[in-house]
Amino acid sequence: MSILSKLLKKKHSRKKNDNYRQKQDPASPAELLIQREYQDNLARMKRELGNSTDLVVREIKIGQNQGALVFIDGLVDAKTISEFVVETMMDKNIPNENFDIFQYALNKTIALGSVKTITNWNELYDLLLSGCTIIFLNGYNKAICGETKGFEKRSIDEPSQQLSIRGPKDSFTETLRVNTALIRRRIKSPNLWIDSMKIGRVAQTDVAIMYIKGIADDKIVQEVKTRLNRIDIDAVIDSGYIEQLIEDETFTSFPTTYHTERPDVVSSQLLEGRIAIVSDGSPYVLTVPAIFVQFFQAPDDYYSRFDLSTSIRFLRIIAFFISLIGPSLYIAATTYHQEMIPTTLVIAIAAQRENVPFPAFFEALIMEITFEILREAGLRLPRAVGQAVSIVGALVIGQAAVQASIVSPLMVIVVSITAIANFSTPVFAMAISTRLLRFALMIMAAFIGLFGIMVGLMLMSIHLCSLRSFGVPYMSPLAPFNGEDQQDVFIRYPLWALKNRPKYISKGNRIRIGENQKPEPPNQSSADKPGSGKGNQE
Repeated sequence: MSILSKLLKKKHSRKKNDNYRQKQDPASPAELLIQREYQDNLARMKRELGNSTDLVVREIKIGQNQGALVFIDGLVDAKTISEFVVETMMDKNIPNENFDIFQYALNKTIALGSVKTITNWNELYDLLLSGCTIIFLNGYNKAICGETKGFEKRSIDEPSQQLSIRGPKDSFTETLRVNTALIRRRIKSPNLWIDSMKIGRVAQTDVAIMYIKGIADDKIVQEVKTRLNRIDIDAVIDSGYIEQLIEDETFTSFPTTYHTERPDVVSSQLLEGRIAIVSDGSPYVLTVPAIFVQFFQAPDDYYSRFDLSTSIRFLRIIAFFISLIGPSLYIAATTYHQEMIPTTLVIAIAAQRENVPFPAFFEALIMEITFEILREAGLRLPRAVGQAVSIVGALVIGQAAVQASIVSPLMVIVVSITAIANFSTPVFAMAISTRLLRFALMIMAAFIGLFGIMVGLMLMSIHLCSLRSFGVPYMSPLAPFNGEDQQDVFIRYPLWALKNRPKYISKGNRIRIGENQKPEPPNQSSADKPGSGKGNQE
């Protein structure tokens, strides 16, 4: 009976899904067509939009023909409609002879940059809800659509998260065309192609795929399109929805897609052969494929000299390991491996922990959870209050915990250094992964010491090597190792030496810097050299 009931439940749920799809789709193709009587079209539109108060209908008369224009208040520019649609269409100087009034209105009366003819309701609703103005004329089973978008949008500001000392200061907004234009300004090439689609059964969110033809791998481009077309969801509110639905591996804490709010970062990655996914309504753009070392590269690395960039990149990698294994090393050393600690330091640690009733693991766990709560509270509160809560809360709670003998002073130092090191990771998604793995390594260190830490790091390495991002190994070019692409991993070569694009991403044109680009001093003739006879005589 249980098996039969499960089968009946599955059949019932499948029938409910089919009914839902039938409600979303029109019943017959005939219902998609626009009617000749404009009053019937207006009545249908009001009925299907629920007599929404933001639906504006303005009846007009062109010559002897009745009509109406319809738009959504708040999505259009009212001044554009008034000056370039209403005034021109209500012009009295219209010829009286018999002619096609629809084509006359389309070609001669509407002074807009983009005008088109539509014949079905699906396209009509899509354009209407995108900020266009729809014009019905009586006696025609088609309508005119004019581009009148003018909704309020946020201006271009400085990046709020991915800051840089040197480099551009603009960031993406929530408007799709503004974001694509910011990239177009940097890559003025006809090979920068944009493919658009709509995702979402209800919201119909505009999504654009950007790539450079001839540089990006065509197989990866096709894979991106396939995964996006496979998405079946009510709405895409942010690019994070897309990120979760197209990633290669769900059960991993490491990000397999890269998201950024900086147009210069997206432009540089497009020039390497990656594909960008821009979603309307989101200030973050996705780029794929993503690899592990990419999350430790900051925009400043390419705007500064190679020696400075390399040293700072090494510092980030060291900070990553500190934030990953800092507390677990302290737990393992104080619990199982006291002989590894210098005698003076062991005595000092033992004196500090003399009145602490908890073992090192619970001591570290209490402090780590407390700091995570303070960090989350600082993010959710208003900016001015959040910073005060984070700083004052950490100082007060840390000092009070030490005085109450709940934790030792050295543990407060270890957890504080770990938290600060975690902030040095350029991409927030990788920093969150480090925070999660830190707790797992702490548990393994509490059970079997340093051996547990090594086992945890080995398992993490195996997991990283098993991941892929759109078919590209996540640990490229380290595993599988590629000596040619080591120029921008741990050590960043000088810009003139980065001649080829990454082999594991770009399959087309791989040359990005020409020959003889190494800077050299100008050639001097012997007569102009210091100390020459001619120079001395002068």
